Formats: sequence, C-alpha cells, structure tokens
Amino acid sequence: MSEAEMPSADLDPMGPRLQDGLSAPSGLMDLLAVAAVLLDADGRIVLWSPQAEAMFGYTAHEALGQGAARLLVDEGHIDWVTKTFAEVMETGRSWAGTYPIRCKDGSTRTVELRNMRLQDDRGDFYALGLGTDSPTLRTLERNVALSTRLISQSPIGVAIFDTDLRYVAVNPTLERIHGIPATDHLGRRYREIMSAAEFEEAETAIRQVLRNGTPLVDRSPIVGRTQADPDHKHAWSISVYRLEDTQGRVLGVAELVVDVTDRYQSAMEASETRRRLALIADGSARIGTTLEVEQTARELAEVTVPEFADVVTVDVLDSVLDEHRPATRVGPALFRALAVKAAYPTEALQAADAAGQIATYDADRLATRCVRTGRPMLIRHADGNDLTHIARDEHAATLLARAGVHSYIAVPLSARGAVLGFLGLTRARDPRPFDEDDLAIATELASRAAVCIDNARTHQSMRNAAETLQRSLLPDHPPEQPGLQVASRYLPAQAAYEIGGDWYDVLPLGGDKTALVVGDVMGSGIDAAATMGRLRTATAAFAGLDLGPARVLEQLDAITSGLDPYIATCLYAVYDPHDGTCHMANAGHLPPVLVHSGSHPELLDLPTGTPLGIGGIPFDTTTIHIAPGDQLVLYTDGLVETRHHPIDERLNTLVRLLEAPDSPLEETCDRLLHELRHPDNHDDVALLIARARTFTPGRKAV
Repeated sequence: MSEAEMPSADLDPMGPRLQDGLSAPSGLMDLLAVAAVLLDADGRIVLWSPQAEAMFGYTAHEALGQGAARLLVDEGHIDWVTKTFAEVMETGRSWAGTYPIRCKDGSTRTVELRNMRLQDDRGDFYALGLGTDSPTLRTLERNVALSTRLISQSPIGVAIFDTDLRYVAVNPTLERIHGIPATDHLGRRYREIMSAAEFEEAETAIRQVLRNGTPLVDRSPIVGRTQADPDHKHAWSISVYRLEDTQGRVLGVAELVVDVTDRYQSAMEASETRRRLALIADGSARIGTTLEVEQTARELAEVTVPEFADVVTVDVLDSVLDEHRPATRVGPALFRALAVKAAYPTEALQAADAAGQIATYDADRLATRCVRTGRPMLIRHADGNDLTHIARDEHAATLLARAGVHSYIAVPLSARGAVLGFLGLTRARDPRPFDEDDLAIATELASRAAVCIDNARTHQSMRNAAETLQRSLLPDHPPEQPGLQVASRYLPAQAAYEIGGDWYDVLPLGGDKTALVVGDVMGSGIDAAATMGRLRTATAAFAGLDLGPARVLEQLDAITSGLDPYIATCLYAVYDPHDGTCHMANAGHLPPVLVHSGSHPELLDLPTGTPLGIGGIPFDTTTIHIAPGDQLVLYTDGLVETRHHPIDERLNTLVRLLEAPDSPLEETCDRLLHELRHPDNHDDVALLIARARTFTPGRKAV
C-alpha cells in the first residue's frame, strides 16, 4: 500500500485500530444504552448493570436480591409476567416485545425487551433481560429505514468507503452508472473501479475530505467513460462527506454521484456557440484590412488557426489572378496558393502548397469539385480514400495520413456570382470532427474573405492599368541636356492605394535652354493619370512657344479649370546654361532645394502661387543663379509628407540628406527615397534632380 493509500492515525484520536487487534467500540451501542438484568430461577435479581440503573432509577444495592416482577411491574401485570417468565425458564424459548416498566420515581417507561434463558456450569438456569428505551429505538429504526430507502431508490449514485477508500456499500444507481455489480465493488479500492486517468483528481479530492472533514459539494464535472457506456463520454458531478460515529470517530466517506451529462453538453454547446460567434466577429474585424490579395488570405488563415482548425490553406484559381490564363470547366484545375498556416509543426504542411506556388488538382479532387460546383465539402471522418481526394497527389495523401488528419472542410471562395478559389480546413490533433455548424462558420468566413479578395483583385487590376498608363506618359529617362546632368525617379503608391497623378518632365528648348517640370494632379486612379497626361502634353506644347514660366502656368491654369473636378500643383523652371540663370514659377507646389557646391543646401523661398485650376490669379517668376556643380532638386509631396510628422520637420530632413553635393545623382535619388519614403506611404512620388555643368557654346557639356 502506498503512503497516499494508507489511513492516517489522526482521523481517530484512538487510532484506526486498538492495539490488541480488536475493533474500536461502536457508538451505536452507547446510543441505545442497553440495560442488562440477570434473574435466578426464582425471579430474583442477581446482576444489575449501570445502564439498568440509568434507565430505571434503582441502584444495584436497591435492586439486587429483589423480585424483578415486584420491583419493576405494575400489580395488574404481575400474573402475566410471572407466567411468561416460567415459560422462558421451562422451555428455553426467548421472549421479545415492548413492555411498560415501572421506574423508581413511579413513572412508567416503555422498554424494548429481549428475555432469554441461560445455563451455568452447574446446570442452574438464569434469565437474562436486555432492554433499551423504546422511543429511542423506534427513532433509530425509522432513520435507518429512511436512509436505506433513500440510498437504494435514489436517482443519485451513492458509495460508502472505509478509511482505506475501499467500497463497503454501493446503491443500484451507482451500479448502473459504473456498469459494475455492487458485489464487484465491495472490498475494492476506488481507483481499482475508477481506473481511468480522469478519476485521479477525484481520488485526491476524496482523500482530502477524509483527512480534513470539509465536505466537497457539487465538484466541477468529471468527464470520462465507464463500462456502462464505453463508447460515449459522460459527465458526473460528485459530492463527498466524511462519516463519523457519535463519538467523532471517522468511519469513512460517502460519495454522491450525479450524472450531469445533459447539463454539461448544454454548457459545452453554449460555450461552442459563443466561441463560434466570437470567431465570426473576429473575422469581421481582422479580414480585409487592406486591398492586397495575399494579405487578405493571410488574415483569413490567422483567424481560423488555431481557434478553428489545425491547418488551413487558402487557394485561388490561377485564372482569377492571371487574366491571360483562361478558366477551364473540365479536366484538372490550376490553383495558386495564397496562404497556408498550421497550429503546430506537422507533416500536413508539407502536403499543402506553399504560398505563391501553382499546383494542378485533378478533376476528382475535392478542391476541384468544390470550385466547379460552388458547393462546400464536409468530410466528418476522413479515411484513406478521402485523404486521396483531399490531397493533390498520392505523396501528399500519405503525408496527411501520417499527420493524423481525420476531418476536413473545403469551402468555395465565392463573390459576386463567381468562384475565386477555396478555403481548406483540416483537423488532426484536435479530436473533434467538423460538423454542420462548423461548416456554416467556415462558409461565413470564406464569404467575407472572398468579397475582400475580389475587391483587392479588382483594385489591383485597376491600379495596374493606371500605373501602366502613367508610366507610359512619363519619359523613360531624361535626355541629356546642354549644361545639365539629370536623374529622376517615379514610384507609385503602395498596392493598397490608388495610383496618383504625379509627373515630371525634362523639355529641351531653343537656345540650349532646358525646362524642368514637376507636377501633381490631386486625385487618384486612371482619371488622375489621364489628367496628368493631358497637362504634361500641354506643358510641352506651351514650353515650345518660348513662353516664360509664369505665362506657361497661366495657360495650364486655364486648361485645368476646364478639367473639373481636378486641380494640380506644378513647379516650372527654365535653365539657361549660357549665363547660369534659372527662371521659376510655382503653382501651389512644395519649394525646390538648391544645393550649392561647397555650401549648405537651402529651400528656395519662392512665391507659392495657387494650384492650377483655381483660375484668374497671376503667377510670379523668380530668377536664381546656378553655378556649375550646383543641384536643383524638384519633388512631389509624396516624398516628404507623412501622417505622423510636421511638414517642416520633413523638409529639414530632406535638406540634411542633401549635404553631400558631390554624390552621383543616381545615388542621391536612391538615398532620398530610401530615407524619406515609408513602406506604407499612400501617395506616389516624382523626383527630379538637375546638376549644372560647365558649358561652352558649340561644345558638349563636361
């Protein structure tokens, strides 16, 4: 016996057993207070117990030698008592019954009596009378009968254990719960009957009650299986009470077992419902935060794992993202994986397609059937044949089997009447099979994600068209101009945002002059790009008329006024390499930076002017001198504006980054974009840098 199983001596002040090996006295006999009286053959009292003295009031000195009938029986009953006594002594048959006994104080006490004949070693006969208070005995009998009926007929399972936690009694209900006859319980320890690991904690709790006497009431459910129903889990609530006799000695414990399976399942179903609603709410908040297809797929995967599935895959038909690849309705289907995620390292990940990978699924595969029928697929209990149809090939099916995949869902990603792809969910370590409720949750999440993916796909298509248009309207590379070295950059807004209307241009003019232009149409999308193209074309046309910068902007302002609702900012500069002068006019644009060779860069303080499209307000021309080696930096607001920093702070940073005037212009462009442009910038950028070089008329600039 282990130390944990041994009864503790402190349960009973006298120890669990008397040192002579006899059981400790029972408190029940003390409760009954049985009186013993011995009569000789003549009916005289020869022995008188202390209990008799307590019950009848006579001391031993007063009772011994007296005739029992005369001392204890009313006159009217003496003849019957004498006759009955004679029959017991003559025949040896015992007599039992309830009889009124006269006490010393004159009162009458109803006593439950047992009379029997005794014989000593000399052959003499005696009569032994045992008596207890009849009302006390009746109360005890009723309590025992009530307890017996309650236990035997109770719908609650009841077990009585001794101090070694051995079964000493089991009621019929507990027999049915355990599926083991009561006789097979008796004498066996708790863990011999309840051997499953789930009941180890219950045994510890029972021993705790045995030790400290504090009742355990309605303990949280124990969930497990018994021999009565080994195929299904049940839930039981237990209560445990320590049993003591009237003297406080510990007899053992009583365990009450209530089958709360229905209540437990209802609570679990309610909890599962709350979990599923929380999952949908989480998906609504976390899926579709950007207009990027891949990011939306990753968000869907992160919502479902590990809360809903062990492994998730998000795949779309390749034709959805590649407009040049036609969709097919027969034969194998071509999928592009967007996201895959697992709750833990598993071979099921190797069976899935990595993000960005294109894979072919035969027509009989669940993925292909799902997207072509537009119906979800639920495999509650997946066997080897099911895994073959889930995986893309036999090797992948083997990996799924080794990973322990036992349940699977495929849900179409449907938006605006078109199926884009499918959401695949598997469970392996999670023992619960997917059910219809899970399918409904998966369908809801997939539906939301599909709309977001379709929005992102449409946006990306429009963005690509706008970017293609805009790039086609910008010069591929600024041509080399007299007395100038030029470098430029154009970066579109990030994928989550529309293409803007930023542009730059380098225009050769007569007399070796060069026009430098940077502008920004306020707005986004294809319309903004188209407006930018019209303004760029108009700028080139007006520049060819040899108009001054202010006049060019006035003409552009008139054109832009007719392009409602668009307005634009623009900086127009004309550099003359013969005298190093640069004439500039500004229409609401950010000021350029002049970088002097051997001196600190400075923001040019030009009249700001009003944006193009306001109409009717004249522009001013400012003239500056640019020496060989000096640089003029023109840019759009996407280079310096952010949501988190003041514009003055960003302009100061731009000036500081231009402190190295001798750096190659291409390196300067790259450095400015790297240091100033944030990855999540919502605007596009046009950047144009011109460095003056020594110019000799009729000779190539150096």
